[in-house]
Amino acid sequence: MCIPLEDEQDLLSDDGVDLAGLAELLTRPLALDPEERVAYLGEAARDQSAQLMSLRAPDFSLPDLDGKLHSLSDQRGRKVLLVAYASW
Repeated sequence: MCIPLEDEQDLLSDDGVDLAGLAELLTRPLALDPEERVAYLGEAARDQSAQLMSLRAPDFSLPDLDGKLHSLSDQRGRKVLLVAYASW
Protein backbone atom coordinates (compact mmCIF):
# COMPACT_ATOMS: atom_id res chain seq x y z
CA MET A 1 0.00 0.00 0.00
CA CYS A 2 1.34 3.41 -0.92
CA ILE A 3 0.12 6.42 1.06
CA PRO A 4 1.18 9.82 -0.29
CA LEU A 5 1.97 12.29 2.51
CA GLU A 6 2.72 15.98 2.28
CA ASP A 7 5.00 15.67 5.31
CA GLU A 8 6.18 12.35 6.73
CA GLN A 9 6.17 13.91 10.19
CA ASP A 10 2.37 13.73 10.01
CA LEU A 11 2.57 10.01 10.78
CA LEU A 12 6.14 9.30 11.91
CA SER A 13 7.86 10.04 15.19
CA ASP A 14 10.82 8.74 17.18
CA ASP A 15 8.41 6.17 18.65
CA GLY A 16 7.36 4.86 15.22
CA VAL A 17 4.15 5.22 13.24
CA ASP A 18 1.17 7.12 14.66
CA LEU A 19 -1.40 4.35 14.19
CA ALA A 20 -4.38 6.53 15.11
CA GLY A 21 -3.32 9.07 12.49
CA LEU A 22 -2.80 6.32 9.93
CA ALA A 23 -6.24 4.86 10.66
CA GLU A 24 -7.81 8.30 10.26
CA LEU A 25 -5.96 8.91 7.00
CA LEU A 26 -7.11 5.54 5.63
CA THR A 27 -10.65 5.98 7.06
CA ARG A 28 -10.36 2.62 8.80
CA PRO A 29 -11.30 1.67 12.35
CA LEU A 30 -8.39 0.96 14.71
CA ALA A 31 -8.35 -1.54 17.56
CA LEU A 32 -5.29 -0.97 19.71
CA ASP A 33 -4.00 -2.66 22.86
CA PRO A 34 -0.72 -0.94 23.78
CA GLU A 35 -0.22 -3.19 26.80
CA GLU A 36 -0.23 -6.30 24.59
CA ARG A 37 1.49 -4.42 21.75
CA VAL A 38 -1.24 -5.43 19.30
CA ALA A 39 -3.01 -3.29 16.71
CA TYR A 40 -5.58 -4.05 14.03
CA LEU A 41 -6.68 -1.78 11.20
CA GLY A 42 -10.18 -2.79 10.15
CA GLU A 43 -11.67 -2.72 6.70
CA ALA A 44 -12.71 0.72 5.45
CA ALA A 45 -16.44 1.43 5.57
CA ARG A 46 -16.55 2.10 1.82
CA ASP A 47 -15.15 -1.41 1.25
CA GLN A 48 -17.75 -2.92 3.57
CA SER A 49 -20.71 -1.03 2.12
CA ALA A 50 -21.57 -3.53 -0.65
CA GLN A 51 -21.64 -6.38 1.86
CA LEU A 52 -23.70 -4.35 4.32
CA MET A 53 -26.16 -3.20 1.65
CA SER A 54 -26.75 -6.80 0.53
CA LEU A 55 -28.11 -7.61 4.02
CA ARG A 56 -26.41 -11.01 3.80
CA ALA A 57 -24.03 -12.34 6.40
CA PRO A 58 -20.65 -13.40 5.05
CA ASP A 59 -20.28 -17.15 4.65
CA PHE A 60 -18.33 -19.07 7.27
CA SER A 61 -17.96 -22.67 8.41
CA LEU A 62 -17.75 -24.08 11.93
CA PRO A 63 -17.45 -27.64 13.20
CA ASP A 64 -20.13 -29.32 15.30
CA LEU A 65 -19.30 -31.43 18.37
CA ASP A 66 -18.46 -34.39 16.11
CA GLY A 67 -16.10 -32.31 13.98
CA LYS A 68 -18.37 -32.11 10.92
CA LEU A 69 -18.18 -28.71 9.22
CA HIS A 70 -21.37 -26.72 8.69
CA SER A 71 -21.46 -23.58 6.53
CA LEU A 72 -23.88 -20.71 6.76
CA SER A 73 -24.40 -20.98 3.00
CA ASP A 74 -25.70 -24.55 3.52
CA GLN A 75 -28.72 -22.97 5.23
CA ARG A 76 -29.58 -20.56 2.39
CA GLY A 77 -33.35 -20.32 1.96
CA ARG A 78 -34.00 -21.30 5.59
CA LYS A 79 -34.50 -19.09 8.59
CA VAL A 80 -31.32 -18.93 10.65
CA LEU A 81 -30.66 -17.37 14.03
CA LEU A 82 -27.04 -16.31 14.56
CA VAL A 83 -25.96 -15.73 18.14
CA ALA A 84 -22.59 -14.15 18.89
CA TYR A 85 -21.20 -14.04 22.41
CA ALA A 86 -18.08 -12.50 23.86
CA SER A 87 -17.08 -12.54 27.50
CA TRP A 88 -15.56 -9.09 27.44
